[in-house]
Amino acid sequence: MTGYLMITAFLVMFCMVANRLSRSVLTAPMVFLGFGTVLAMLGMVPEEGSEEVLHTVAEIALVVLLFLDAAQIDQRALLQRRVWPFRMLLIGLPLGFLLGIALGWLVLPGWPLAAVALVAAILAPTDAALGQAVVSNTAIAERPRRALTVESGLNDGLALPLVLLMASFAAPAAQAPDGGWLLFTAKQLILGPLVGLPIGLMAGVVLLWAKRTAATADIYEGIAALALAASVYLLAIQIGGNGFIAAFTAGLGFGAIVRGRCAFVYEFTESEGQFLAWAAFFLLGAVLVPEAAAHLTVEALLLILGSLFIVRPLAIWLSLIGTDSAPVTRLFFGWFGPRGLATALFALLVVDQLEHGLAEDVLFLAVNAVWISAVLHGVTAAPGAAWYARRLESMGEDKPEMQETRPSAETFKTRLT
Repeated sequence: MTGYLMITAFLVMFCMVANRLSRSVLTAPMVFLGFGTVLAMLGMVPEEGSEEVLHTVAEIALVVLLFLDAAQIDQRALLQRRVWPFRMLLIGLPLGFLLGIALGWLVLPGWPLAAVALVAAILAPTDAALGQAVVSNTAIAERPRRALTVESGLNDGLALPLVLLMASFAAPAAQAPDGGWLLFTAKQLILGPLVGLPIGLMAGVVLLWAKRTAATADIYEGIAALALAASVYLLAIQIGGNGFIAAFTAGLGFGAIVRGRCAFVYEFTESEGQFLAWAAFFLLGAVLVPEAAAHLTVEALLLILGSLFIVRPLAIWLSLIGTDSAPVTRLFFGWFGPRGLATALFALLVVDQLEHGLAEDVLFLAVNAVWISAVLHGVTAAPGAAWYARRLESMGEDKPEMQETRPSAETFKTRLT
């Protein structure tokens, strides 16, 4: 009971100073990861059932956040200014995966190549929540912020099929489902979008009809959106597809129809969605971070730091060659690719397929990558954004990065979310 009291009291105190903290080097993911870790070290987190709770909250968070990330994409604006995010997603993401395999092969010589590839896929997605001070800083022109937000919103959905495929290669043949892992993975990758995209499109059309005829009201649309995400997730699982991919593609279809006309999609992300992410970070710190940190090896640390300082920056730099991005923008994009919830949740998603020893190594490496990234990107987010804004200012209004207007915070929030 004392632990629950401390959690609720801490949440109240954090919310009272959250706005001020958002302008400091302390980010919400850092705070909640740290608080969960402290409670675990004090022995205030019950061992029994904690991991099951983490799995449940992690799955719910991933389903909801994948759906909302996809639904919030301003697809029209993205098509108008698509070069940077498309390059980072279609070239930078696979290039980062390949460079990650090369790095893993060098620093983890005893690991099977399939496991190295799985880790490279798990470390590929990024999380803008760990660099919120960057994407919410209106001193930076809208185009770079949108590019980072679109990339982080879409790359987890694009990386998930890659994670599932690599997990099928790393799984023992003796545990393979009927038809083998390749057939199982193919069904996961194909059936998920076949369920999610058309249902998302149809749900968007139905919602607009219901609003137009006053059959529903704003107060109910949020419940419908959450139920939609849950429905496609469960339906995809029922027919052998992947529920997370289904939720992501449903969000794409839903957002394409209701863009700007379903306030809940954007309001939830700023309120209840924040709480859901905080809960996942807290549980991650309380359940897995202490043990993962205790098992952090020199080889794993080299891989994590190499992924943050070499693989991601190099992949992004190469992906943007030939575009109108300035060198400073490529460096900035390359650094601000934090590893967040998607990295931890993808690892949790696939560890059951792996042999016990390998599963622990993969999970601990992913969790260590998250807390290390939370610290490094958290402390550099606000000063890094300020430095980048000053560099853009010094470059002058004629530079490509400065050609879009700098909207107010509220306007930016409306456009971006």
